[in-house]
Amino acid sequence: MSNLVKKNALRAGTITAGTALMLLMSSPAFALTRDDGDDPGPGLSVVQTLGLYVAAPIVLFLVIAGLVMAGDKSRKQSKV
Repeated sequence: MSNLVKKNALRAGTITAGTALMLLMSSPAFALTRDDGDDPGPGLSVVQTLGLYVAAPIVLFLVIAGLVMAGDKSRKQSKV
């Protein structure tokens, strides 16, 4: 094996081990036991979840894209 391949393998192994250690240290964050003072609200329905995490970002993207396109068209018209 060449020296470069060995260095790349060592680097990949180090990053993998470091990532695994970070995940293991943060694993209590995924625990299902409730802490003192923890008061979770009611869960979201499927429609609410889809609206919040699918529809809202799409609508926001379309609004921003529309504003950018409108600004671009007005700039092109004023140059002519």
